[in-house]
Amino acid sequence: MTRETAIKLFESKQVRSAWDSEKSKWYFAIIDVVSVLTASPDPGAYWRKLKERLKKEGNETVTNCHALKMTAADGKQRLTVVADAEQLLRLIQSIPSPKAEPFKRWLARVGYERLEEIENPELTAKRMRELYRAKGYSDEWIDKRVRGIAIRDELTNEWKKRGVKEQREYSILTAEISRATFGMTPSEYKEFKRLEKQRDNLRDHMSDLELIFTMLGEASTTEIARNRDAQGYEENHDAAVEGGTVAGNARKDLERKSGKSVSTQENFKEIPEVKKRKIGMSKEKQ
Repeated sequence: MTRETAIKLFESKQVRSAWDSEKSKWYFAIIDVVSVLTASPDPGAYWRKLKERLKKEGNETVTNCHALKMTAADGKQRLTVVADAEQLLRLIQSIPSPKAEPFKRWLARVGYERLEEIENPELTAKRMRELYRAKGYSDEWIDKRVRGIAIRDELTNEWKKRGVKEQREYSILTAEISRATFGMTPSEYKEFKRLEKQRDNLRDHMSDLELIFTMLGEASTTEIARNRDAQGYEENHDAAVEGGTVAGNARKDLERKSGKSVSTQENFKEIPEVKKRKIGMSKEKQ
């Protein structure tokens, strides 16, 4: 079971959820999860007792949970205690229920794998490649995707060192790089590719060329920020626009000479299964 599978299981049981675009996180109604996992006739009372016990144990997860307005059974909007995916998975570990056991086993396996990856970082890349291969991606595409992740990490590490605040400012700067590179922000690009804004990872649906120009924009931004010693949001914003412009100019030059747009509406979800199987077969023959 993967984290994605776990969340889908919640949704199949009609657990209420809400997307926070500013924090880029899903939040889930805790009482709904308690109801699903315990089959308690009074999930509210069960949650209150669980919360009290966890507080006595010094569990910070309960303290950090907050409330959002969600639609109740009577159709009215009511404040509901919610948890993000990480908090929710921690709470699940505290629920003694047979239905919670698959999640607990999954958490134990993920934790063990994480310890393995700390000891041997190469395992992270290996497992990532295996996951993409299982989904039908070609080795050539995977190489670019993995390289793109490394370039992205280098950029965010540079931003962190230069006083850029995480989450919201990262999102704004990323949008500026994308706008200068492709003429679209990531949200607009998802609409262009007919993807779901909250669920789909844009880069997992990019072509080889789209990944290449994404890497160029982010690598150029890192280089400009580093060479200028850009500090704070404003200076790094200028570097992001200029880094994206480097990639944007290169993209436009290629499009003029090739007569073909780099940006494509094709996404991996809509690639026919026959084509995916051919990708896999050609990979095996190599």
